[in-house]
Amino acid sequence: MKLLLDTCVFLWIIWDDPALRPTMREVLSKPEHDLYVSSVSIWEATQKHALGRLEVLAAEGAWAHFVAQREAHGLIAQAFEESDARYLGQLPLLHRDPFDRMLICQAIERGLTLVTPDRMIRRYPLKTLWD
Repeated sequence: MKLLLDTCVFLWIIWDDPALRPTMREVLSKPEHDLYVSSVSIWEATQKHALGRLEVLAAEGAWAHFVAQREAHGLIAQAFEESDARYLGQLPLLHRDPFDRMLICQAIERGLTLVTPDRMIRRYPLKTLWD
C-alpha cells in the first residue's frame, strides 16, 4: 500500500516519539508499504520551527534536518505538483489548515492513503489509515 504520512506522523517516526503507538509502528514497518513524505510536510515542519512552535536541535538547520531524517528513515519524497491542487475547491470546509488541505488533495490526486490521527482529516472523502 502507498501511504502518505501526515506531518505529525512523519515527525513521530523520525524522532521516535511515543505518540506513535507500537501497533501503528508495526503497520508502518511492513515491507509491503511504501511510505511517502510530502514536500508540504517538510514545509509545514520548517515553518513551525521558524515560528517557534517546534524545537529542532540540529546544527544544519530545520529544513536540512527534516530532509536528512526523511532520507535516513527510507521515506520517499513526494513533491507537491500543480495537479495536486485539483480537488482543493471541491473539499468541504471542515477546517482551514492549508497544510492539511494540501495533503488531503495530494492523497486524493495520487491515490495514496493518508496516515493521520487527525479525526477532522478522516472526515474528508479520502482513504485514511489509523488505529
